[in-house]
Amino acid sequence: MSPDLPLVAPQTAHRQPRQGSHAGAGKAGRVRRLSGSDRIVVVLMVAVPTIIVVGLIWLPAIASVLLSFTNWNGIGGLADIKVIGLKNYTDVFTIYPPFKPAVEHNLLWLVVMFVVATPLGIFFAVLIDKDLKGSRFYQTALYLPVVLSLALIGFIWQLMYSRDQGLINAVLGTQVDFYGDPKWNIWAALFATCWRQVGYVMLLYLAGLKGVDASLKEAAQMDGASEVQTFFRIVFPVMRPINIIVLVITVIESLRAFDLVWVINQGRNGLELLATLVTQNIVGEASRIGFGSALATLMLLISLVFISIYLTVVMREDER
Repeated sequence: MSPDLPLVAPQTAHRQPRQGSHAGAGKAGRVRRLSGSDRIVVVLMVAVPTIIVVGLIWLPAIASVLLSFTNWNGIGGLADIKVIGLKNYTDVFTIYPPFKPAVEHNLLWLVVMFVVATPLGIFFAVLIDKDLKGSRFYQTALYLPVVLSLALIGFIWQLMYSRDQGLINAVLGTQVDFYGDPKWNIWAALFATCWRQVGYVMLLYLAGLKGVDASLKEAAQMDGASEVQTFFRIVFPVMRPINIIVLVITVIESLRAFDLVWVINQGRNGLELLATLVTQNIVGEASRIGFGSALATLMLLISLVFISIYLTVVMREDER
């Protein structure tokens, strides 16, 4: 019997781990069921954000679209609302004088933010990415306006633009009313907006530059490419998602420009914008909620075009 013992022992030892592994696999394969309190937490985590989004975004947006086909002035109940079809939209394009200059100013806002703020933000991002001496200080100084609200920025630049006590007039020795004169107020507001937008664009591109593979730059330098050629032919195309984000954000910011302009003169006297027209008609003295809702719906349609482009690009990137 003794010669058989060594043969039996390995077989027994070999079978035991298998039995143990099956037992462990059975335990690992079990799915832990949620307790009653866990289910309540999950339901609240889903329900609360959904209710907030639906209540504060979707329902007001749908209500604005529906009210744009009525002549409601905010007085009375739902029974007093009369449907007038497309009359509000027709009036916007035909007999509403502030609409055309507002569209022109929004387009000007968009062009200036693209031509001035975005290139400057890219330029500062490239410089700071090189880790020059004092780059952290400059990054903080450029980003500081981003954390400020546009209303506060309007007040800050009101001190700078003051005709009698402003810094700019004191340095230039002039007495120009930058916020009050229709020849200057749109440019003064755009300069203050770009002051904030440059830091925002810089931060986005700085994050994009940190993610670019350094080997691409080294390969371009070995091929004899200059820094400018390397950036525009290698680095800039690689940051395509950042470019799309900046494009969409710039368009949306130009459409919803409101705070700074409202602080200056409530969107009058050469500073008409679509957002200020909506506010003037809905909560102003006129109280034409149906007409103001038509203006808001037009802004929504324009924004949806660029938001759809952004979502399409993001989904394609995720698929890749």
